[in-house]
Amino acid sequence: MVDEKKTTKVEEKKEEKVEEVKKVEKKEVKKVVKVKEIPKKDVAIANGFSLKISPKQSKFVCRVIRGKTPEAAVARLQAVIDEKRPVPMAGLEVGHKKGKGLAGGKFPKNACKGIMEIVKQAGANAVVAGIESPVITIARSDRASAPYRRAGRKAKRCHIYIEVRDKAKLLEKKK
Repeated sequence: MVDEKKTTKVEEKKEEKVEEVKKVEKKEVKKVVKVKEIPKKDVAIANGFSLKISPKQSKFVCRVIRGKTPEAAVARLQAVIDEKRPVPMAGLEVGHKKGKGLAGGKFPKNACKGIMEIVKQAGANAVVAGIESPVITIARSDRASAPYRRAGRKAKRCHIYIEVRDKAKLLEKKK
């Protein structure tokens, strides 16, 4: 008889502990995580300051990527690095390259590598800003102040500014 009372008391205590644990678990579940809503922006920007790139070559590379999506621009720049497609440089006295309607061009690999990093940043900024169909609207290169190197020579430096907007909104503004 005594053994039965002890076992029933032990069982009751176990049940009470189980109920307490369930109450504690329910309290923890009630915590609600608040998600901050990021307001959608219509512009994403990426900058590169004092890059070790020729300003003359970066001007023509920016002309090539303007109007393309960031993914298409990266693919085009990669083709230049791999020497598949040259960058048109019609204003310069540069030798002709293979391709239909291409007067003169070069393969500015260093400029393409530097600008490709900034285009990738602009594409990532567009994703964060909530732009569905991003297009590079402004790709600008400016000459930066050039430091002196050995023997009094000046180094080449330039600033790059890339702006990405939503393609659908651009078409609406034109109408």
